[in-house]
Amino acid sequence: MRWTEQEWEDYAEGLRQARIRVERQRGMLIVIFGRPIAKKRPRFVRRGKFVSTYNCQETEEGRWLWEAKGQIHEMLTGPITMKCNFFFARPKSHFGTGKNHNKLKSSAPTFHTQTPDIDNLQKFVKDCLNGIAYKDDCQIIYVEASKMWAEADERTEIILM
Repeated sequence: MRWTEQEWEDYAEGLRQARIRVERQRGMLIVIFGRPIAKKRPRFVRRGKFVSTYNCQETEEGRWLWEAKGQIHEMLTGPITMKCNFFFARPKSHFGTGKNHNKLKSSAPTFHTQTPDIDNLQKFVKDCLNGIAYKDDCQIIYVEASKMWAEADERTEIILM
């Protein structure tokens, strides 16, 4: 489908307005050090006749929230763009042995394609920041995420705009 000249002008104007909004709005960068955490499935327990659910990630969420709260100064309103970068440490098997213990093997993978899933990593971030960085995660209109190998420390970096 080809756009008309008017559609192109409208699109360009929309981009210009979006750039102006982003420049006016200060973004928020949150960095949580430690291994990135993925959202786990809810667990169920049978107690007599009743089945109840419990959160098996309460301690992880608590540590994560404690670190995040110190970096969040105001609650964002309106539509939010979220960019998440998850950095994982390389296992020892990616490096040589002996005098080559600091050198990466040629067979070491370039991309982090192991578990955890990027969807579950994002879910954990969204759920933890819900009610702290923004009122509700339904405000998030665009998400960009990546998993990669860390050069230094394992960490999660979140940019909210």
